[in-house]
Amino acid sequence: MRILLSNDDGVAAPGLIALHATLSRLGTVTVVAPDGDRSGFSSAITLDRPLRPIQLDNGFWAVNGTPADCVYLALNGLFHHLEQDTLKKPAQNSLDNHSFTLNTVPLRQHSLFDLVVTGINSGANLGDDTLYSGTVGAAFEGRIMHKPSIAVSLAGPHVRGYNDSRFYQAAAEWIYGFIAKGLPSLPPHHILNINLPDIGHLNASTPAVITRLGSRVAPNPIQAMTDPRGRTVYWIGLAGEPETLAHHRPLAHIPTDFGAIENGLVSITPIQMDATNYAVIEQLMQHLI
Repeated sequence: MRILLSNDDGVAAPGLIALHATLSRLGTVTVVAPDGDRSGFSSAITLDRPLRPIQLDNGFWAVNGTPADCVYLALNGLFHHLEQDTLKKPAQNSLDNHSFTLNTVPLRQHSLFDLVVTGINSGANLGDDTLYSGTVGAAFEGRIMHKPSIAVSLAGPHVRGYNDSRFYQAAAEWIYGFIAKGLPSLPPHHILNINLPDIGHLNASTPAVITRLGSRVAPNPIQAMTDPRGRTVYWIGLAGEPETLAHHRPLAHIPTDFGAIENGLVSITPIQMDATNYAVIEQLMQHLI
C-alpha cells in the first residue's frame, strides 16, 4: 500500500511522527505536510505566492503552504516533476533513502498513492469544527482518488500538551488496525472523519461507532484586549458547547460524534463534499414561482 500522509499541525508534530512510524508497517508512507502549524485553515489553498517543498533529513517533505496545498501538490504532479529533475540532474536532486522509488514513465496526478491519511491531529475535529479543520480539509483534497481519505484526530482536554509521539502511539495503532482490516467502500467525494478518545480510554480494541456530525451552540463572544501600543485587538471566542437536542434531524437515532467521544468510543463519521440540502430544493423552487 502507498499512503500519502499530511496534517495541519506541521511536519514536526508528534501525532504525524507516530502515525508515519506505525503505518509504515502497511507499506510506503510519504509525508508532505506544512512547515509549521496551519490549524484552522480548512480547505484553503495558496494562490498569491509560489509553494516550495523542501525534503528534510528524515525524508518528510515540508511545504510553505496550507494542509490542502500539501495534498494538492502530492496528488497533482509534485513527484513527477521531482523525478524529471532527478533524471536531468541526478547529482543535485537525487531523493534519499526515505523517499519511495519513482517510475521513469510519465506519472499523472494521484497514481502514486492508494490512500490519503491526515493527522493525528492534536485535538478533536467534531461537529461544526470540521468546517474549520485543516486536517479535514486536507483529507478532502484526497477525494479525487475515488478511494477513502481518512482524517484522524485525538480528542481530550489535555492533548495540546502531548509533545511526544508516544502519547499518540495508541491512536496510531488503532488506525493501523482499522486500515489493515480493509477499508470500507464509500461513494466518490466522501471521506472518513475519525476521532479517537483520549489515551486513558484508548487501546487497540476500543470499540468504534458510526456517527453523524453533531453541532454546537453559539460560540462565546470575542475577547477585546489592548496591545502594548494601545490598539484594540480581538481574540476569537471559545467554541460553544455541544448541543444535546436532535432538532428533528433525519436519522436522529444515530449517535453524534460528540456523544461517541464522551462515552469513550471511537467516532467514525462519513462526510461528503456535496453540502446541498436536497430536502428544501422543491420548497425553494416553489418560492420562486
